[in-house]
Amino acid sequence: MPVPVEEPFHDENIQPTKQAKMNDYGTTFRNYDDKESERQKNVDAFYKENHEKQSYAFVQKQREEWLKLDKDVMSIWDAAELLNELIDESDPDLDLPQIEHLLQTAEGCRSMYPDAEYDWFHLTGFIHDLGKVMSHKKFGELPQWAVVGDTFPVGCAYDKGIILSKYFEDNADFNKPEYRSKCGVYAKNCGLDNVVMSWGHDEYMYQVMKLNGCTLPLAAQYIVRYHSFYAWHTANAYDHLCNETDREMLFWVREFNKNDLYSKSTKTIDIGELKEYYTRLINKYFPAKLRW
Repeated sequence: MPVPVEEPFHDENIQPTKQAKMNDYGTTFRNYDDKESERQKNVDAFYKENHEKQSYAFVQKQREEWLKLDKDVMSIWDAAELLNELIDESDPDLDLPQIEHLLQTAEGCRSMYPDAEYDWFHLTGFIHDLGKVMSHKKFGELPQWAVVGDTFPVGCAYDKGIILSKYFEDNADFNKPEYRSKCGVYAKNCGLDNVVMSWGHDEYMYQVMKLNGCTLPLAAQYIVRYHSFYAWHTANAYDHLCNETDREMLFWVREFNKNDLYSKSTKTIDIGELKEYYTRLINKYFPAKLRW
């Protein structure tokens, strides 16, 4: 049975770890300026479609469809293996199968906080992108513009801190008066839990965890739910919608991001070697089978 754990909090004695600027090949990440590369052209096209189609109404429709969790029943590891067949079209940095990225991230988290009390952080690195199974043929192949990429609030004004924000001008919500103001349909400092985010793997996986009785702590839930919300955790946007819990959890989202982003490498990982450790953690915090 999954075991509940004591909630981690931002202890002032825990100092943020240093963030690398490059990977071990000397390459910077989230570089959207290489206009000549074919991969960058694909990423640009991806965000154009994403920003034009992710409207408030679209998100509500996806939530209604996907949160029924009626697509499949399978284990966490089975879901991870499905991602072997997926390459993230929104990622300008890497074109390895996603399960390799999951283990790179998890091992980065483990290296950063190696003590057993942080095993929840290690496992969060492994599961954080599992919502991308929505793009798998087994789940109906939801287009990647509705699954991956940076997330952002819908129902309020788009912040300039969102990547390639120029493409929002063709979104159906762009000129709707109720969505034009800074807070839009939300109250100031309402808390991110009350804010509707663009649809994608973050929100889906968070809901899969929540509705299946996962016992990972609140910090892990924030990491899964908001790790793609770069405008918030990197550009400091949307603080006017945050409450104190959001600001406290931001510490852990930022710590995680250093591994999600800067652990990326074209070096492959021995999946078999690591499976035993992460299977043990999965059994600790998740039921054997989950509804998806």
